[in-house]
Amino acid sequence: MTRVIGLMTLLALGACAKPATPVATNEAPGVQCDANAVQALVGRMAADVTAEAQQRSGARSVRSYRSGDMMTMDFRPDRLNVERDAAGKVVKFSCG
Repeated sequence: MTRVIGLMTLLALGACAKPATPVATNEAPGVQCDANAVQALVGRMAADVTAEAQQRSGARSVRSYRSGDMMTMDFRPDRLNVERDAAGKVVKFSCG
């Protein structure tokens, strides 16, 4: 019985705790990727155009992968995705 009372007291005190402060991210607000700005580079060799595509799109980072590769599902609005075929040619640019 005393354990139940002690547990209820702890739960009640926990409810009175101050909420955690939001954690700051290292993402700059408003920094986004524009995949439309690089669509003219589709069909070229990814190794030749990746740096140019990053600069044109305004992306902070680039993820390059082959069609069919497994990837994480995290969404980053400041990242340019470069999908390439087996020969290394760009198939698609997207952001996220």
